[in-house]
Formats: sequence, structure tokens, C-alpha cells
Amino acid sequence: MTTIALTGATGFVGRQILRHLVEQGHRVRIIVRTGTVPEDLGTANLHVIETDDLFSEPHERLYQALQGVETLIHTAWYAEPGQYLTSPINIECLTGTLRLAQAFQEAGGRRFVGVGTCAEYDLDAGMLKTTTPLKPNILYAACKASVFQVLSQLLPAADVEFAWCRLFYLYGEGEDSRRLVPYLRQKLEAGEPAELTSGNQIRDFLDVREVGAMIADTALGQRQGPVNICSGIPVTVRQLAERIADDYGRRDLLRFGARPDNLFDPPCIVGVREESL
Repeated sequence: MTTIALTGATGFVGRQILRHLVEQGHRVRIIVRTGTVPEDLGTANLHVIETDDLFSEPHERLYQALQGVETLIHTAWYAEPGQYLTSPINIECLTGTLRLAQAFQEAGGRRFVGVGTCAEYDLDAGMLKTTTPLKPNILYAACKASVFQVLSQLLPAADVEFAWCRLFYLYGEGEDSRRLVPYLRQKLEAGEPAELTSGNQIRDFLDVREVGAMIADTALGQRQGPVNICSGIPVTVRQLAERIADDYGRRDLLRFGARPDNLFDPPCIVGVREESL
């Protein structure tokens, strides 16, 4: 049985990947921040390694933690809403990820799967393929793109398979309350107006449960290089908000235009799904 290591296993995306792997009976080694191990993870196939800070761990400890691991799924990254896009902590995540990948390769690992973002692409393209040129314009995306570019050269040269899963717009279980969907549900449940932009932005939305399954399947497959983790379906923010409001029968509480549109917000960001290889 293949041993799979997973970082960020208690995060928004990581917990869904873990659920999918455990349901399929895989042996999983999770690397999580000290004191964050959920109590409901009881399974004979699960091994927990705790760390105070994955990204500052010395090479030797990472090497030891990854002994016997054939596949590594790396989802851990700084993701504080409202902070992570421009935080210098992204640089620590970048350097720590490269150190993790080197330790994995030296420990005999065979397949590394990382998680990136659609914001690595040139967003002016609108419909984003894995061949769309990269043009990150925020620090978070620049650091993710840098990891992708370095590992695309480093790992294959060491005979380690490398896949890079770029995420689009996620929602669902465990989502931070400051994000759009939880904000809408909170307001609608309370019978209060929800203040929104025009809602004309076109996005690619996908439930995080599906995202977790897609990343897990990518890790268990053979595809290498960039992979779009997306629905491939264009939906406006207005349409999404109205669907949620319909659950409560309260479209009247949606206040489109109450907040100004972001002038730097691209009008269309939709992924193009490609057949798995």
C-alpha cells in the first residue's frame, strides 16, 4: 500500500483531501501544526506528525518525517483572509516549500503534488488554460508561481513526478465566515440586507468537497505539470448570490451595487478543464 503524506490536512482544502483518501482506504501521514489535530480522525491508516511551523523546520527533520513516503500532497500555506494576498509570510512559505520538496526528493519520494492558484495566470485571458502564460500581480500568486517554476525544473530532473493543482473559486464546508458565501448565508438567515458589488463578475465556483476529491485523484493518478482544479462553468457573482438567496426565499435582501466594484478585479476568471492523462 502506498504511503501518502499530506500537509495542511486540517485546512479548508486539506481536510477534504484527507477525507477522500481515508474513505478510499489509503495509508496517510499528515503533517499538521501542533495542537490542531482533530479528534475525529481515528483510523488505523493515519499517522500524525506535529510541527510548530512546517516552513521553518530544518532539512533533517523534514527528511526524517518523509521517510517511506511515496506521494506528498502539499496544501499548507499562509491563508489568513484579508492578509494573505500581500503578506511577506508568503516568502517564508515559498522557501519552506522548496526545502520540503528537496527533503522529499532526498528521502526517496516519487510523486509531489502541490497546490497553486488561478491568480498565477495572466487573468486578462479570461478563459484560463494550463497553457495560459503566467503573470501574477500579487505577492501570494507570485510566490506560488515561483514554487511551480522551480519545482518544474528541480523534481523531474531528479526523477520525481510533479503535478501542480491550480485552484479557482472555492466555497463550502469549513469556509471562513469572512468569505462571500458564509457572509451571504449569515445575512439571509438573520433576515438582514446583504451588501454586494454589481455582481457582474464572472467566476468559476466549485464546492470544496469536489476540490478535495479532484486533488486526491490527481495525486493518485499519473498526470504531471499544471492542472486546473475548476468547474469550467462561468457563473456571475449575481447568479451565485441569487441561488443562495433562493434557499431562503429572500432575493429582496440582496443589495447589488451597495459596494463599489474593484477597478482591478478582472471581469472574467474561468478555468478550462482538461482530460486527465
